[in-house]
Amino acid sequence: MLAMIPFPDISPEIFSIEIGNFTFALRWYALAYIAGFLAAWAIVVALMKRPVLWGREAAPMAPGMVEGLLTWVIIGVILGGRLGFVLFYQPGYYLRNPVEILFIWQGGMAFHGGLAGAALAGWLFARRHSVAPMRLADAMAVSVPVGLFLGRIANFINAELWGRPTTMPWGVIFPGPAAQSCPWGWEGPCARHPTQLYEAGLEGLVLGLVLAWLVWRRGALKLPGLTLGVFLAGYGLSRFVVEFWREADAQFITPDNPLGHVIRLGDLGLSMGQLLSLPMILLGLGLILWARRGAPAGPPRAG
Repeated sequence: MLAMIPFPDISPEIFSIEIGNFTFALRWYALAYIAGFLAAWAIVVALMKRPVLWGREAAPMAPGMVEGLLTWVIIGVILGGRLGFVLFYQPGYYLRNPVEILFIWQGGMAFHGGLAGAALAGWLFARRHSVAPMRLADAMAVSVPVGLFLGRIANFINAELWGRPTTMPWGVIFPGPAAQSCPWGWEGPCARHPTQLYEAGLEGLVLGLVLAWLVWRRGALKLPGLTLGVFLAGYGLSRFVVEFWREADAQFITPDNPLGHVIRLGDLGLSMGQLLSLPMILLGLGLILWARRGAPAGPPRAG
């Protein structure tokens, strides 16, 4: 008998309150967003309070300005994440049902869209307040992995975005007919790769520790663009790798395309997540090379 891990008995809702015919529920996914934004705010404030971490020992803006930045970024993440999901993953459905684009409480957010929205919001904020955009982007990049970690844990609790069927002993038996719809001939419960946890570990924990080490030990913020480049390349590579075990979205899977590739090269191909991650990897590597060209002779001084 194959070893499998039963899905833990965790409700997606932390608690719910009924007031008349209205039910208010606080979900782990919403809490992950809230905690992620608060953590990002605290990290960026801490960076702005440490001028020694920055080039010329001067932070790009005052710590008190971070609260205003957070407001812009929240709006950018929500709008970008929703529009990214609509355009990248289900354009046909929302073209037929445009009103439902506004129904964000039904779920459907894309990280790549949210990142683009946050980047645009940060750039607009920097222009309006005369802040160096690249230095601000570096600070924002340091703060993102915490939210990624919490968000992927929430995805696991929601039993969504699971991976492909597996016989590995750490395979998880996710609930629901979709998760239990395995290839013909599969015996017993269908276990799947817990790709949410793979991503939490790579995109959140590992990438976060690497960025923290670069900033606090290697003086990475003294080279504008380096921290942002490492984040983009690190996230893109992590997502690209995990996609080999992550189940494609249902709309991309067909009988002749069971792996849901959006670009097919014979038996090989790329998923939508991999296709969107490739530009991040290339841009990240380009930023790293560009930033290193401005590096001083010898290793940068740690803060």
